[in-house]
Amino acid sequence: MFETFDATFLARLQFAFTVSFHFLFPAFTIGLASYLAVLNALWLATKQERFLNLFRYWVKIFALAFAMGVVSGIVMSYQFGTNWSVFSDKAGPVIGAPMAYEVLSAFFLEAGFLGIMLFGRDRVGPGLHMAATAMVAVGTFISAFWILSVNSWMHTPAGFSIDPETGQFLPEDFWQIIFNPSFPYRLMHTVTAAYLTTAFIVGGVAAWHLLRHRRRGELASAESRTMFSMAMWMAAIVAPIQIFLGDAHGLNTLEHQPVKVMAMEGHYESHPDGAPLYLFGWPNDETQTLDYAVGIPKLSSLILKHDLNAPLDGLDTVPDEDQPPVFIVFWAFRIMVMIGFAMLGLGLWSLAARAKGRLYDWPMLHRAAVLMGPSGLVAVLAGWVTTEVGRQPFTVYGLLRTADSAAPLDAPAVGASLMAFIVVYFAVFGAGTWYILRLMGHEPSPAEPRLKDVTTGPTRAAGRSPVPDAPKED
Repeated sequence: MFETFDATFLARLQFAFTVSFHFLFPAFTIGLASYLAVLNALWLATKQERFLNLFRYWVKIFALAFAMGVVSGIVMSYQFGTNWSVFSDKAGPVIGAPMAYEVLSAFFLEAGFLGIMLFGRDRVGPGLHMAATAMVAVGTFISAFWILSVNSWMHTPAGFSIDPETGQFLPEDFWQIIFNPSFPYRLMHTVTAAYLTTAFIVGGVAAWHLLRHRRRGELASAESRTMFSMAMWMAAIVAPIQIFLGDAHGLNTLEHQPVKVMAMEGHYESHPDGAPLYLFGWPNDETQTLDYAVGIPKLSSLILKHDLNAPLDGLDTVPDEDQPPVFIVFWAFRIMVMIGFAMLGLGLWSLAARAKGRLYDWPMLHRAAVLMGPSGLVAVLAGWVTTEVGRQPFTVYGLLRTADSAAPLDAPAVGASLMAFIVVYFAVFGAGTWYILRLMGHEPSPAEPRLKDVTTGPTRAAGRSPVPDAPKED
């Protein structure tokens, strides 16, 4: 079945599949860990039960998402030794240490304090429990720091030399390796995307419950109103910051990976007197043209060079074998950008609703928030595709080709493992996601059960339900 496919292509497809599944969970839990820390701090500062109820509600969801993120991440590390052993051999001396630091610092920090955060509120006291919650949030950020440092080095390698005999990348300056030219931009852009992803999921869940109460003619609970308000504040404040960071990241990419920007912009041809910004089009790698293009003259030069007449090189200056798949990069970039501006629009809409006193009583806003709930997950995947496919045909940009990085495996072997991953992933993570959605379908309430109550089951003798309905407010 798989003999017609190249083994390297199947290895790339396998890693893309597993990393896409994995990336969804950290994109959610990085922001959710910080949200839990904020909720816990607000509970300690104000003693308002709504913050404690929201903490108990979201900590169950965090525990499931965190566990699935850990399991899905372990699988990827094995692929470095199976499908990508040549890459591991050549780049291992450089990237091995940062990846080990991620385990020794971030993962140990998260694992060490996670149990206290989940089960220790009544056992260790409020101060230590708050510290544990904060440490879990810090751990998720540190994990992103090291992983993105390694990934950024693959895009903008620095601080190394190459052994002339073995072809291995040898570390010369770890500060330059860690803080390579694209790392600060990629770190800020990715972490901010994670916060936005969490905000829109939280906002979508809250909006869903606000709409349900409206259909029943009831007043929504304080918990639903609170989390919707907090999510919309996050959207209104962080979405414009994310657009600014994305622009800065794009300018950095133009400096260090100009071919990727050519693909993102759909610039097959060079433009000596100002390049247009193509809004839409159909990239055709065979003819090296952007068919059915719709663009704004010279706007791309203004955005990228801050000059309407600034020249921009196109893919006609790049050999065909060094070009990435333009169609994928072009459209993934546009999906990410369109979602980013949609997030900004919803944030501004929420400000208008807040100013009119209709934040909790504007059904169209709430429907839009429900629709935008998963938008952050789609945006981070689109951004990841833009970044990684835009780096092709290299694993280490400009230095090590993807075709030279794969292990000497036969296509049927890689294809069989890919099929196994597809079946197992959809079964295991599909079930986990379905259960998370079930938890989200229940509204947080003043009687929100603790995690240990959920794991040990409801107390039926007392007439309790594991997720009781919230009482109506007067």
